[in-house]
Amino acid sequence: MVSWFPALSPRNPAGAGSLLLDWSPVETFLAIASRREVRDYERRPLPPDVERRILDAGRLAGNASNRQPWRFVVVEDAGRRDRLAECVFEPGNVRGAALVVAVIVSGKGPLAFDAGRAAQNMLLTAHDQGVGSSPNGLADADAAAEALGLPEEERLVIVLSFGYPARPRDPAARSAAEWSERANRRPLDELVRRV
Repeated sequence: MVSWFPALSPRNPAGAGSLLLDWSPVETFLAIASRREVRDYERRPLPPDVERRILDAGRLAGNASNRQPWRFVVVEDAGRRDRLAECVFEPGNVRGAALVVAVIVSGKGPLAFDAGRAAQNMLLTAHDQGVGSSPNGLADADAAAEALGLPEEERLVIVLSFGYPARPRDPAARSAAEWSERANRRPLDELVRRV
């Protein structure tokens, strides 16, 4: 096993040059396999530290050449939120959420992949915090940009909604393999081709 920071490990007093390394696995695959879209939320706010952690996870996402082409617009104004809700495919997701984040990009080149990485970081971090979430596709991107007051050089990529699930699910109730088997997804053999 390999430690990410062996020199800093209190269980490895010999330091980074030592063969005694320790490592604790992060249950990332369980988080990925057990996460499901949540569209029905309890009517309670997210604590500020949870909200900040979700947003910071987006900030920390990898991106091409460290350009960090995204901005995260937290939609708090009720009027703007209602107008934005009318621009997504499922308005109730936005109206019922405790936190609504619009992921915005600016600049040239293929930016959607980087924005997707930031969005996925936020969705997984929310799941880790017991918060449900859902990406919301845009039925009317122009009206959504207008509702947010975006300048012409900024483009709205996705709207994320977050809140405590009305019907909570315990990720530890099943193994990652069991969650994977139960997922409504095409079999891996249909998706992978080796050349």
